[in-house]
Amino acid sequence: MLRFDFTSLGESDFADTNFSSSVSDLVNAADWLGAHHHAPTILIGHSLGGAAVLQAAASIPTARAVATIGAPGDPAHVTHLLESSREKIESAGEAVVKLAGRPFRIKKQFLDDLQDQALTDTVSRLKRALLIFHSPIDNTVGIENASALYTAARHPKSFVSLDQADHLLSAEPDARYTGHVIAAWAQKYIDTPTPASPADHHEDEVVVHTGAEGYKTDIRAGNHGLVADEPVDVGGTDPYDYLLTSLGSCTGMTLRMYADRKKWPLEGVTVHLRHGRIHAEDCEDCKTKEGRVDVIRKTIAFEGPLSKDQKTRLLEIADRCPVHRTLSGEIRIETSQAAAI
Repeated sequence: MLRFDFTSLGESDFADTNFSSSVSDLVNAADWLGAHHHAPTILIGHSLGGAAVLQAAASIPTARAVATIGAPGDPAHVTHLLESSREKIESAGEAVVKLAGRPFRIKKQFLDDLQDQALTDTVSRLKRALLIFHSPIDNTVGIENASALYTAARHPKSFVSLDQADHLLSAEPDARYTGHVIAAWAQKYIDTPTPASPADHHEDEVVVHTGAEGYKTDIRAGNHGLVADEPVDVGGTDPYDYLLTSLGSCTGMTLRMYADRKKWPLEGVTVHLRHGRIHAEDCEDCKTKEGRVDVIRKTIAFEGPLSKDQKTRLLEIADRCPVHRTLSGEIRIETSQAAAI
């Protein structure tokens, strides 16, 4: 995934940009992804960025679906936000306008470019799956914009009303809800890797498959599909992360079960884990005295009105979870070759 802000949202100057340049930025970003990683399948944009991804989609052939959040049905619609300064922009060629609490220098060419856009015509020819999010109480970009986009689009198209949300989705629950819905919807349009699931796979075993090239590894653990990736230094996942995940989840569940049985007010538990190695000579309690020793550091944060004694007891219980005991005890690993298929 590539996330980026349009010009002016960082340290660049907004004045020399326009809607067309934003669309061009999107296409260039997609080309860069295709050349260096993987060409984008889903395009997502908020507000004027939503209009931009709709306009750019036709120039990004790998894009199969587009999601917009609070997008205007016509880019020129946003000019109503500039009404108080429009006369000065027209006469002087530019003006400083405050938008969302920030000052922007707007040039006349920005307004002229917006007037030249016909987004609903583009949407009617989009030939991409479309998901439109909009709040019925959006005071920046009215809900009628979502109606215009939805009416212009062809199926498959969907609309989700962001009840009680503001234009910026400034409330975290609104932002999380939007993200979860997009993630579920996007699964239909993303070619996700199929986890290893051979015919002789048993529910009580984990199956891991690494292909002929690269380090991407598909994992089937019971009914769950996971993916291990390339080394961390090139953006992948350290296999030790899965080891720590197993220990952390086991710790959390064990503490939850113990607190429930005792009827203690444990409202939540967060386990932080890190893996490292130290010289054996630096470890006073280790049986190994040469070379290096693996060390897992586990820090636990409790939530809820627990007493000091209750927290102390929970820390003791944390070291009794089954995975902790396995890792702390003697482990025998037997390796054999599978029968030829």
